[in-house]
Amino acid sequence: MKRLMRGITLVELVITIVIISIAMVASVSSFSVITGRTANAMVQTRSLELAQLYLDEILARRFDEASDPTGIPTYTGACRITDDGENRGQYDDVDDFHGLSESPPALIDLPAEADYSGFRVDVAVVCDNGVGTNGAAKRITVTITAPDGSQSPFSAYRGNF
Repeated sequence: MKRLMRGITLVELVITIVIISIAMVASVSSFSVITGRTANAMVQTRSLELAQLYLDEILARRFDEASDPTGIPTYTGACRITDDGENRGQYDDVDDFHGLSESPPALIDLPAEADYSGFRVDVAVVCDNGVGTNGAAKRITVTITAPDGSQSPFSAYRGNF
């Protein structure tokens, strides 16, 4: 009795290659979409961390140049944004930061392991008389510009207390 040897035909081989190719194209294209979004999430996370560091530093300062450092008594004058002519190391109230623009960021407590090169930080401080205690508050807006050009504004209020 003679045994027939059976193998894969050319048609079956071509169909298998086509099916595997379709599966590879689908998986590679979904992988590229995922990696593109991962980089965007990292930029957003760095922007958020940087804004939080700046807002923490600014909000730790007093309301106004004429405010008592302890906040007691509260500042009783009209809300104002003053230019005291101080350098960055001498900033002692929130409006000293108005107009600050740094690239790369120059915080004293910036984490060494984080790479913020290519980021730019812009700070604006304005009076908002409709919010806050004692009839006024200062709105601090920190705008982070990422290396890809996207801008993320972050705002916080510093009350007169």
